[in-house]
Amino acid sequence: MDNAFTSHVIEDRSYVSYIKREIHSGVVRAKFSERKVGEIDIVVSEITSNLIKHAARGELLYRIETSDSESTIQLLGIDDGPGIADMPKMMKDGESTTQTLGQGLGAIHRLSDIAQVYSKPKWGTIVYSMIQERRNKDEVISPWIKELNTVSINALCVPKIREKVCGDGYCVRESQTGVMLFFADGLGHGPQAKEAVDIACDHFMNLRETDPSEIIRRLHENIRKTRGLVGTVAVFDTKNNELSFCGVGNIHSRFYTGIESRNLMSFNGTVGMNVPTSISASKAVLQKNQHLIMCSDGIQTRWDLSRYPGIFKYNAMVLAGSIYKDFTRRNDDASVLIAKVS
Repeated sequence: MDNAFTSHVIEDRSYVSYIKREIHSGVVRAKFSERKVGEIDIVVSEITSNLIKHAARGELLYRIETSDSESTIQLLGIDDGPGIADMPKMMKDGESTTQTLGQGLGAIHRLSDIAQVYSKPKWGTIVYSMIQERRNKDEVISPWIKELNTVSINALCVPKIREKVCGDGYCVRESQTGVMLFFADGLGHGPQAKEAVDIACDHFMNLRETDPSEIIRRLHENIRKTRGLVGTVAVFDTKNNELSFCGVGNIHSRFYTGIESRNLMSFNGTVGMNVPTSISASKAVLQKNQHLIMCSDGIQTRWDLSRYPGIFKYNAMVLAGSIYKDFTRRNDDASVLIAKVS
């Protein structure tokens, strides 16, 4: 199971052509139509050129997934530049701060199925784009924006620098009363960490248990031959308006109701190696517009959403990108998962 983003730090304009060729080849392999490939080329070009023009450097994250019925690409452009003081003005064609044509942000919005820009002066800018080729027009949009029983789930998983795979991962399945979510960080990084998470996800998808602590115990027994992981199980019972939660290890989790938050504590230990015998699930009442945010230890724990005014109005990938931008450690796999009750 691979749900990771590819990361490119862009510090020189000459590197942009390499990234554009890589993404172009990826979307062709993913069976996007010729027209969509051309549109994606334009969006990638606009995002990457903005990183250089306005911030001198930045990071491009992208992920491509394909199935028999659809292909999807997600793009995040992240920079620490001067930011945009007047967003409505800069969204108009012809507006530019660098003496260019000023059509970049407008083109991104026109060519994307979902496009959002979040920016603050002296902080920087995040540009998010999602483009989809739906070969079956009756399919629900986006394989990652999973809207199951009024719960939408988005995740940003990024491998450690110079690693080809991410040792963080997640999986989601429906239950009779709602949605069940497993989020994990394999010990260390690289292929063996990913293997531990993949095996755990395979077992998670087939378990009949609905209590998070029992699920953790079952996963613990089933992945003993791997290097182990830290992980969290969250069960959204949307029929009875209840969240059940149990975690082992240093996955950092917060549950937001409006601006108020509650830290969800995990038990010490390592799934697959040593799990306390007394683990039990904690519970919370579900309400509309609540957010469960979980981060692997590649993200520092001191993040504070009050730094991002109005962020809950944006797509959850913009929020995930904001936390990643300011708090990634850069020395490990880094992941942010956001589940929203809608």
